Amino acid sequence: MVSDAPFVRGMRADDLDAVLAIQLAYYGAGFVEDGALIARRLAAAPHTGWVAEHEGGVRAYLAGYPSVVGKLTPLHGEFEVAEQPDSLYLHDLAVDPDASGLGLGPLLVRHAWAHAAQAGWRHSTLVSVQSSVGFWLRQGYAATQPAGTGQQARLATYPGESAYMIRRLG
Repeated sequence: MVSDAPFVRGMRADDLDAVLAIQLAYYGAGFVEDGALIARRLAAAPHTGWVAEHEGGVRAYLAGYPSVVGKLTPLHGEFEVAEQPDSLYLHDLAVDPDASGLGLGPLLVRHAWAHAAQAGWRHSTLVSVQSSVGFWLRQGYAATQPAGTGQQARLATYPGESAYMIRRLG
């Protein structure tokens, strides 16, 4: 029997096809990152990638990694897992448009925060893209300017409107 209640579990390599389909449907071609890159990211940070399942299928995903406040990942960049992290960097959250309105995005974000808190990380950071700032503000994040020209250059790799954002956990 398939449960009607959405649930979160760790992302696995066999989820890649579903993740890529959701990514394309959610973001459009300008933001699509290829399957090989996503697989490398999952291998680099296997405990900070999650999917939300509903009605027997993957309907949303969230990919992040242990990081330090102030460090951004450029679009199409590799995850640079910090040796001594103080934050969980959320690189990619996407919900299948057919599952919109089910609360899967916030469900995944809360799950990620719980993981980060358990690890002792005090912050969560991200780059907001495609007019998603309002969503992230509702989740308690605040926009801030990345420090240094190197991090500002990483932010500039995202087309259109983007913002570096941070949230204190706990």
